[in-house]
Amino acid sequence: MEEILFLDPVFKHNIWGGSKLRDDFGYQIDGEDIGECWGIAAHENGDCHIKNGKYAGQKLSQLWKEHQELFGNVGGDKFPLLIKIIDAKDDLSIQVHPDDAYAKLNEGGSLGKTECWYVIDCPRDASLVIGHNASSKSELAQMIEDKDWKGLIRQIPVHKGDFIQINPGTVHAIKAGFLILETQQNSDVTYRLYDYDRLSNGKPRELHIDKSIDVINAPAISAKDSVIDASDFNSLANQLKPLYECEYYKVFKMEVQGKNKFKNDYPFMLFSVLEGQGQINGRDIKKGDHFIIPSGVEMIEIEGYVEAIASTV
Repeated sequence: MEEILFLDPVFKHNIWGGSKLRDDFGYQIDGEDIGECWGIAAHENGDCHIKNGKYAGQKLSQLWKEHQELFGNVGGDKFPLLIKIIDAKDDLSIQVHPDDAYAKLNEGGSLGKTECWYVIDCPRDASLVIGHNASSKSELAQMIEDKDWKGLIRQIPVHKGDFIQINPGTVHAIKAGFLILETQQNSDVTYRLYDYDRLSNGKPRELHIDKSIDVINAPAISAKDSVIDASDFNSLANQLKPLYECEYYKVFKMEVQGKNKFKNDYPFMLFSVLEGQGQINGRDIKKGDHFIIPSGVEMIEIEGYVEAIASTV
């Protein structure tokens, strides 16, 4: 029987990053600008190594190419998903992502980027940039030309435990004070629409205005359709709770208090532990661990107090 695969994360230093990934999650990484932990990644800009068992030391991308049986033989040139924890000490730039067709044509054959966020933590009375206020493409272009950012950008109140789906073409930005678990397509294509006129090494960071206008959906979907409250677990402890499903991923939340045993009905599952500690199939797990349950592991038993986000294709 196959064993559960634990991964060594890849870390990114960002102009807006902080220190919570070290201080709160215990990752051994220096710096006060640690913006991203790529917990499960097989991308040219970040490729995690397996840290246990017979595949120890191998990159996840290599495992995907050479051992498709571990992933239910689902096929595909690239590992399909990328899982990150994001610590925003400062506001991130206001961004938008392309879909597969636009990215393939304009970004050297890359995948597009559909993503979703689970809010691990945030300040009280917090908000995120999700969507915009332009009623049409022409109004969108005019507001951008006029630099009417206050009028254009839509901010939506959110809380700890909320879940947000970010489809391609959605204007979005994570704001200061947020810890986010991001599940996304395996892509690193981002178009920067506005960066608050910040300087990096004395220069403004590159913007992608024309491409942003090309891909932004106008009008945006409604605010009430943008956020799902995933915080209520009073009646759902020790269950794998579905949060969202689209053509690229299925995302679940799990909060174990004691013991949970369930059958693995998927080709593989990705887990990120956000709180607590315990055991999975007899192996110790703790906050900050990222692991893959491969095809061939039929039953999963988790004990202890563990809060996790899981995903699959």
